[in-house]
Amino acid sequence: MMDNRLEKNHSSEQPLISVIIPTYNRPAYLKDAIASVVSQTYPNLEIIVSDDGSSESPEPIIKAFQDPRLRLRRNPKNLGIGLNATHAFTEATGKYVASLNDDDRWDKHFLEKLVQPLEENAELALAFCDYYVIDDRGIINWSATEKHTKQEKRHRLPKGIHQPFWKIGLVDQAVFTASAALVRRNVTCWDTLFEAGVFWDYYIAYLACRSGGGAYYCPERLSYYRMHAQSENMMSGSRNIQAKIRKGNAATFCYQRFMDDENLQDFRAYFQQEWAHANTTLGIAFLRLGQPEQARSYLYRAWPHHKFNLRTLAALAMSYLPQSLAHSLAHTRNPGLFVRLR
Repeated sequence: MMDNRLEKNHSSEQPLISVIIPTYNRPAYLKDAIASVVSQTYPNLEIIVSDDGSSESPEPIIKAFQDPRLRLRRNPKNLGIGLNATHAFTEATGKYVASLNDDDRWDKHFLEKLVQPLEENAELALAFCDYYVIDDRGIINWSATEKHTKQEKRHRLPKGIHQPFWKIGLVDQAVFTASAALVRRNVTCWDTLFEAGVFWDYYIAYLACRSGGGAYYCPERLSYYRMHAQSENMMSGSRNIQAKIRKGNAATFCYQRFMDDENLQDFRAYFQQEWAHANTTLGIAFLRLGQPEQARSYLYRAWPHHKFNLRTLAALAMSYLPQSLAHSLAHTRNPGLFVRLR
């Protein structure tokens, strides 16, 4: 899956790094994200701000930085974060690629510290770090930060090279490629991200694993991941049905692909459970839309693997109730309808 395009390189000593910033209607956060990139101690960058049809163009924000490394690409219509990010990735020309969500930001040493191990070891596919969780005002949420680190098992992860890193990348989900990793561009074919939807960052980790290269872990928290009401993760866990469907579709695609991969058979049971969970989520979403037959098609996919799962059982039972009652019950507040950190 090696990419044979020539890399642009403005320095014989420092390879070019492409930074992708996908954005949509978050100008204040975007300004902070860009500021954290242009202030990096590693200078040889191309920075692609990829706008997904925002109501107002971010061009004035970009021009205000007066930085020739910055450029804007805009989609003529809204494509969704997955396609928006993927289109930008396919335009990257650097030896390495990093992405930064438009509502996140980096420590100024982020790129400098992650590029060093990649330059020292050609067998590495990517380098990644730990991160802080911040709120909508940019204040560190220490309890959430520790929760993410422990839930993704980075608190037990030793510094250095991990090869292979299937479990770390795909089961523990310790590698947050959306805002806390630097990837060697030629280890994957970026066009394949189009299929992964809002799980594009998770799929990057998968493709990097498949390359056979290793992952270098830097235990420092060099990235700031913002959690707020308008983030895709928060919307897909609340009452936003379309966000829930986007996440469910992305999850079923990824977990099906992982189940079919011969390299991942040791973890097949785990991915099967996650695939079933995602199908149940889609079933609940279609119940909320008042489409019980469509809901049942997903719930019966989950059923063989979730026969004793109360969530799947309850949703399947609701699909046979009168539509008005099923619709009402499906909208009952339940914070566990889709449990995913990102």
